[in-house]
Amino acid sequence: MFDSVRNNKRLVQLFLALITLPFAFWGVESYVRNTGDSDEVASVGGSKISQQELQRALSEQEERMRASLGRNYNPGMFDSPEVRRAVLESLANQRMLLLHASKSGLATSDAALGQIIQSVPAFAENGKFSRERYDAYVATQGLSQPEFEARLRQDIKLQQLMAAVRDGSVSAHLAEDRWVATLQEGREVSEVLYKPEQFIAQVKLGADAVKNYYEANRKAFETPERLRAEYLVLSQQSLATLINVSDEEVRNWYQSHADAYKQNEERSASHILLKAGKDAPTAEVKAAQAKAEEILAQLKKSPGDFAKLAKQYSQDPGSAEKGGDLGWFSRGMMVKSFEDAAFALKENELSGIVRSDFGFHIIRLAGIRAEKMKPLEAVRADIAADLKRQAAMKKYAEMAEAFSNTVYEQADSLKPAAEKFKLTIQQSPWLVKGAQAVAPFDNAKLLAALFSDDAVKNKRNTESVEVAPNTLVGAHVLEHKAAEMQPLESVRKVIEERLTRVEAVKLARAAGEAALAKLVRGDKVDLSWGAVRTVSRLSPSGLGPDALRAVFRADAAKLPAYAGAASPDGGYACYRVSLVKPYTATQGPDDKLKSLHQQYAKLISDEEFAAWVAALRLRYPVEIRKEALEAKEQR
Repeated sequence: MFDSVRNNKRLVQLFLALITLPFAFWGVESYVRNTGDSDEVASVGGSKISQQELQRALSEQEERMRASLGRNYNPGMFDSPEVRRAVLESLANQRMLLLHASKSGLATSDAALGQIIQSVPAFAENGKFSRERYDAYVATQGLSQPEFEARLRQDIKLQQLMAAVRDGSVSAHLAEDRWVATLQEGREVSEVLYKPEQFIAQVKLGADAVKNYYEANRKAFETPERLRAEYLVLSQQSLATLINVSDEEVRNWYQSHADAYKQNEERSASHILLKAGKDAPTAEVKAAQAKAEEILAQLKKSPGDFAKLAKQYSQDPGSAEKGGDLGWFSRGMMVKSFEDAAFALKENELSGIVRSDFGFHIIRLAGIRAEKMKPLEAVRADIAADLKRQAAMKKYAEMAEAFSNTVYEQADSLKPAAEKFKLTIQQSPWLVKGAQAVAPFDNAKLLAALFSDDAVKNKRNTESVEVAPNTLVGAHVLEHKAAEMQPLESVRKVIEERLTRVEAVKLARAAGEAALAKLVRGDKVDLSWGAVRTVSRLSPSGLGPDALRAVFRADAAKLPAYAGAASPDGGYACYRVSLVKPYTATQGPDDKLKSLHQQYAKLISDEEFAAWVAALRLRYPVEIRKEALEAKEQR
C-alpha cells in the first residue's frame, strides 16, 4: 500500500501540476464558506466571492502572464472588463467545483497525502524525499505547513472530482472511425492564382484620392510623441553583487544553524502486508491477523525466507515483487504505528505484528544510517549566497526610502542620487508614447511618469517607481519630441501604393470569383492550372485554412469539382478537385492512428466536461455584479 501510492505516476503528475501553476484552484476551506463581505462581486450557490478575492486572482494571473510574456507583456490588458469577466468566471467555476466536491464527500487521507508529497521529484535529494526541500518550498509559498497541506488536500479533491467526469467519458467507435476517416481523406487538387500584382496596371486612381485618404487617416501619418531619458536603478540584486561574505561569517552561520544541516537518521526496511483497512469487517480483520501470525511463525523458524514469503503473501503491490523492500526512509515518511515499530528495531531484527490503517505488517529492519551533519564544504556556496541575499535585502530596505526621497526632493537632476548611492546613470533609447518599450521602461507606471507634463515640461525627475520586486527606477527626460504630422508630399508615394494595392486586390478577387462561377456552371474557361498535389485535413500541403475548407466543401459527387478562396496575399485562388482518395483503416502507421483516436476521445471528454460544468451551474446558480467588471483596483 505504501509503494502503490508512491508509484502512482498519475498522482505525482497531478501534484507537479498543482505546484507549478500559480493560477491553479485555490483550496482552503474558507473559500466554500460565506465570507459575509459587503464588497461581494459574485455569488455561487449562495457562496460569495469578494472583491479582495477577485483582486488576488487578477494579481496572480497578471504575474503569471508577466512571467510568460516577458517584454511583450502589457499591464493595460488587465484593465479591460473582458479580462476581469474571464477571471471572475474562472473563480466562479472553481468555487462551484469546490462546493460540489465538498457535498460529494470526497476526501484525501493523511497517509495518501503524505505518500503523494514524498513522491514528488522536486522534494527529493539524491533520489530520496528531503524534508528540508519540502519545508523550503512551503516557506516560499508564504504558508504554514498545515495551510499548504490543507490547500493541497482541497486541490486533490477537485482533481478527483474532475477526473471522475473526464475518465468516465466514452466515445462511440463508429463516430470515432468516421472522424478519423474524414481527417485522412485525400483530394488531388490543382490551382490557379489571381494575384493583385497582375492587376496593378489596370488601376486608375482619382485625382483627389491621395489627398482624401490623407485627410481621412491623419492619425496614421502622425509621428508619435517620443523621448529619450536617463535613469538610475536601485535593486537588491545589484546590491548583492557588491557584498562580500567572509569564510568566518559562513562558518558562524553554519555552526549557529546546525539543525538545518542535519541529515536525519534513516532506516531501510522490508515488510509483509496483510490488508485490513480500519473500517474493514471484523471477520476480514481477524482473518488477516491470523494469516499474519501464521507467516510470522514461519519467519521465526526461517528468517532467511523473508523475501520469498513477501513475494508469496504480501498484499502491497508496490513492494511485494521486491521481496517487501521499502527502501530508505526517515521519520515522518511512514504512518506512525509503522514508523514507531521500524525505529524501535535493531538491524536485521524482525518485528511482531504491527497494526496500521492499511492492515497488519511484519517488518524486518535491513539497515540504519545514523543522523549526521552535512559537511560545511557541501553547503558553503548556499550559505554564502543566502547571507549575501539577506545582507542585500537589509541594505535595500535601508536605502530604498532615502533613494526615493533624494530623487523626488532634488528633482532637477539624477546626479545627486547617483553620487549619494554610488549608482551609474544610464541612458535609454528613444521611447515612443503608447508603444512597447525595453526594460525597465516596459513598466506602464514609469513610462506614464516620463511622458507626464511634470517630467516633460517642468524637466523634473520622475518619482522612483518599483518596476520589479525590490527594484526601484528614477528617470529624467533628456530629449523630447512632440507628435507631429508628416507633410502630404512626403507620404504621397506611400499612399498611392497603398490605394493602388487595395484596388488591385478588388480586381483580382473579382476576376477569380467570376472564373469560379463559370467553372461551377460548366462553362469552358481557358486557365493554366498548376501541378496536381494531394491534400488532406491533416496534411494541407501548403493550403491555408480557408482554402482547405473550400476544397473539402466542394461537392465531389461529380469530378472535376471546383472551389475558390481568398489567398493570404489578398488575391484569389481557384481550385480544381480531380480525384478523391477515401481513407481505409489499413493506411498509415499505428502510432498515428492511435494518436488520432486519442485526440477524438479528448474532444468528446472536453465536450462532456463542459456540459457537466454547465449542468452544475444550474444546480449552483452564478450571479455576477456587472459593476464589479468595471472597477479598477490598484494592484
